[in-house]
Amino acid sequence: MPLNVYLTFEDNCREAFDFYRSVFGGEYLIVQTFADGPGDMGVPESDGDRIMHATISLGDSILMGSDTPSNYPQALTPGNNVSLSYTPASREETDEIFGKLSEGGTVNMPLADMFWGAYFGSCTDKFGIHWQLNFELPGEQGSD
Repeated sequence: MPLNVYLTFEDNCREAFDFYRSVFGGEYLIVQTFADGPGDMGVPESDGDRIMHATISLGDSILMGSDTPSNYPQALTPGNNVSLSYTPASREETDEIFGKLSEGGTVNMPLADMFWGAYFGSCTDKFGIHWQLNFELPGEQGSD
């Protein structure tokens, strides 16, 4: 299963991804703003144009990213703005890997079914590496 990089920006994800496309080529596969998400996300209305999720193809790889909502409790700093995103083959594998990665670390977002059609969670392992696990639910239309 693929292992991809997920980048987080304060409010210039679109600008950065346009730059990366100019450098590497590739096409946008997904561009969603916070205004595209469900209203109960708790994101300020003023952040509606910020990128909630963007994906571009870079050869056989995928680069993903988003902006941080202005009310996000953790300050964005170099080091916490990069995550590794893994796509397990099953819900069971997702549970197993997530449990192992988060042991001795921190669960940032518990595994749960998400509105984009995936079983998703994020954690920081005991070495300080940020992980996102995203299992596409069968029969669901999802992103990455």
